[in-house]
Amino acid sequence: MGLGAAAGMALGDPPADYGSIAAVGLFVALMCVCIIVGHLLEENRWMNESITALFIGLGTGAVILFASSGKHSRVLLFSEDLFFIYLLPPIIFNAGFQVKKKQFFRNFITITLFGAVGTLISFTVISLGALGLISRLDIGALELGDYLALGAIFSATDSVCTLQVLSQDETPFLYSLVFGEGVVNDATSVVLFNAIQNFDLGNINTAKLLEFIGSFLYLFSTSTILGVAAGLLSAYIIKKLYFGRHSTDREVSIMMLMAYLSYMLAELLDLSGILTVFFCGIVMSHYTWHNVTESSRVTTKHAFATLSFIAETFLFLYVGMDALDIEKWKIVGQTYSPVKSVALSSTILALVLVARAAFVFPLSLLSNWTKKTPGGKISFKQQVIVWWAGLMRGAVSIALAYNKFTRSGHTQQPSNAIMITSTISVVFFSTIVFGLLTKPLIRLLIPPRHLSREPSALSEPSSPKSFLEHLAANSPGHPDLENGISLRRPSSLRLLLVSPSRSVHHYWRKFDDSFMRPVFGGRGFVPFVPGSPTESSVPLLARNEN
Repeated sequence: MGLGAAAGMALGDPPADYGSIAAVGLFVALMCVCIIVGHLLEENRWMNESITALFIGLGTGAVILFASSGKHSRVLLFSEDLFFIYLLPPIIFNAGFQVKKKQFFRNFITITLFGAVGTLISFTVISLGALGLISRLDIGALELGDYLALGAIFSATDSVCTLQVLSQDETPFLYSLVFGEGVVNDATSVVLFNAIQNFDLGNINTAKLLEFIGSFLYLFSTSTILGVAAGLLSAYIIKKLYFGRHSTDREVSIMMLMAYLSYMLAELLDLSGILTVFFCGIVMSHYTWHNVTESSRVTTKHAFATLSFIAETFLFLYVGMDALDIEKWKIVGQTYSPVKSVALSSTILALVLVARAAFVFPLSLLSNWTKKTPGGKISFKQQVIVWWAGLMRGAVSIALAYNKFTRSGHTQQPSNAIMITSTISVVFFSTIVFGLLTKPLIRLLIPPRHLSREPSALSEPSSPKSFLEHLAANSPGHPDLENGISLRRPSSLRLLLVSPSRSVHHYWRKFDDSFMRPVFGGRGFVPFVPGSPTESSVPLLARNEN
């Protein structure tokens, strides 16, 4: 009787918080709309999914603003905690999990140059420019820490628009540069921002600067080591316990949870969670993924990609809806003239353009100078694409700006409010205008008829079949050679297999096969358990390897 009454009350009572349910329901519906519209605009010359989500978020914010009689434009308050704890980890992890490791590490020095050294140069240019130019606009009492924070905020790039146009298979060299620089750049910007927040700017000397650089390098190295350790631990656990003989759900769950745990551990230890979860993803794809059953491999690959896609779509919707937050725009409108607001946003945008060029072209020359083979050099057209890819600013910049200039998403100080609105303006302008021009620019610099040439010269074959096609493509009489395109090829298959080039990758593979894979598993070291889900696939795998 009592249980039935309780059940009746539970079914009949309204939910405690209709607002939260409405907010979540609205975002789910909008994400469905984004996916459908993005699919319909797949072949559009100008649009891509991120811009589509941004426009839909902006339109929804305008509708909410009108329906609420100008009181608010959003159903969720922008929170850097939501961004850094829940949305960013799946995006960064999937980036590491899906990356083509050989291309990434082959260009690792160039990627580090652009992502770390380049970000420091960009930070310096933007900070000095802000100190010299923005200080003259008389927008309020800004301290040295605020100008340095601006340098870190606007050094964080968002290359999503460019990566949606580039293909990892068609332009592997260029994709690895843009993609790798984006990840290292985000990590460097966040580490820089946090270091500035904790740095005593009132007493700057040589010893303090050296301490700052030392702590910066410490964060980079320890974050990377933690990510690698978490990935290796997951590989060892799954290889030894082999959950797949009883339940594939368990091995998929342990992969997801340990990846997320690595990020949270890094944040708890005041390290860079971005770097940690990125390298955890790389290690998991190299070892752990090969230790699970066939069904779990398919599941994890698509599950991580799906979570990343949903998080990215949610982020752009979130940013679009938050852009019309009336509270900050009212404060800015009452305190500053429209000319001053436009001047501030224009100054920041100009500094972003100059700072990007200040390191992309010089560092490209430096990278080319160290490369002996033409295939590893960055052409001028590729340099322009790399420069363009880093002009967009996104959710990382907004999250850092909110962290610096608001408290719990609110501010009543005009100088802080105009910094938020200017950040939103720069993010919107760069994402929409530069993003719309990305497809035409890339097609102009790299015509579609040349896209299929690059994998033959620069990327590694993904399967035995593609490897044979790779050799056949370089044979005499192939159409590529008739068109005047000269591709390097080994003198024979026997020579390539018997005498591989003695590169760093060659020695790493020897070390990996001799010491790492026997302990942590990986390709060729998949555990075999009678009656397991992989048993039926083992003969097929053996035939493919032979």
